[in-house]
Amino acid sequence: MFDAALPLWGGAGVDRVRGGFYEELDLAGRPTAVPFKRTRAMCRQVYVFSHGAMLGWTPGDDLARLGYEYLVNHAWLGPNRGWARRLNADGSVLDPTPDLYDLAFVLFAMAWRYRASGDRAALEHAHATLDFIEHRLRHPGGEGFWHAWPADGPRQQNPHMHLLEASLVAFEATSDQRFLDRATAIVQLFRTRFFDGRTLAEFFTDDWRRAPGDPGRLVEPGHQFEWAWILANYQRLSGTNLITEARTLVEFAERHGVDPHTQLTCNQIRDDGQPIDRNSRTWPNTERIKGHLALFELDQTNGRAAIAGASRALLDRYLDVEPRGSWIDQVDPEGQPLATAAPTSTLYHVFLAFAEVLRLERSLSDGDA
Repeated sequence: MFDAALPLWGGAGVDRVRGGFYEELDLAGRPTAVPFKRTRAMCRQVYVFSHGAMLGWTPGDDLARLGYEYLVNHAWLGPNRGWARRLNADGSVLDPTPDLYDLAFVLFAMAWRYRASGDRAALEHAHATLDFIEHRLRHPGGEGFWHAWPADGPRQQNPHMHLLEASLVAFEATSDQRFLDRATAIVQLFRTRFFDGRTLAEFFTDDWRRAPGDPGRLVEPGHQFEWAWILANYQRLSGTNLITEARTLVEFAERHGVDPHTQLTCNQIRDDGQPIDRNSRTWPNTERIKGHLALFELDQTNGRAAIAGASRALLDRYLDVEPRGSWIDQVDPEGQPLATAAPTSTLYHVFLAFAEVLRLERSLSDGDA
């Protein structure tokens, strides 16, 4: 993280000419010719460099400020329009669509920027972002939000998951009850709509029934692990007991989504456990680590084998590349590389997972996990 990944992405990953961060690096560690910059990718890098600075990586503060100022100067469209979804490579607006997924990561980035630097302007942008979400994207039925405006296609749980994650970071940074109240509402939506007591669905009808046909049966093991970790954070901050839900999510994903021989977490399965996409991106493996760390922190559940297996798979299959600090972003079921570039957005997953391992390392070593 500190010797390789942060220096690489804080060097080659930064667009020093036009501002912001590149969308991806090729397998030689050079920026590719992607003609746009996604707001969500910019926000994830602001998080990474903010967290890195808090953990002692000195250049992180300047890099986080660079990304923060780029977002504010180029992607912020005002209180009535929110944040653009995509920018052209030169910083002009490519797609002004308000997208809940992107807005959740704006809140996440602003909360981390405030947490790391104490910048009051970042906190003001965090509130403005949540104002926009609550006033412009709220579904008229009262439960949750549109995933974008104008909305098309099925309703989605994933943007709500990241809004919950961001709200918890904002609450932890500020102690402002507003952010915990937003998190509580999303947890209630999880309990009553997203989760059926066994699996977490991805796509829904307008009234939060699972989408008909195959889309409604789709399950992503990575999201099951990720939700478990976020629910553990909510329990830590609110006192609400969610251990049963977290354990169920992890156990189903571990049983049906992880190959016990390769230790790879597959991309997609069906709600009966049958595989849909047996390839494996980097991020479901990082979320497996976080899911088992969550159970350990909640009730000392023994997760050493799973944490070690996922970590070893990442280090051997994805991260053992040149230049150091980059990754192969997807492999086939046998672990053979499929990716042709390293997307910037993946660093958020890798950094956060290993930061959690470092945070709990002593407890893991001292206990029975």
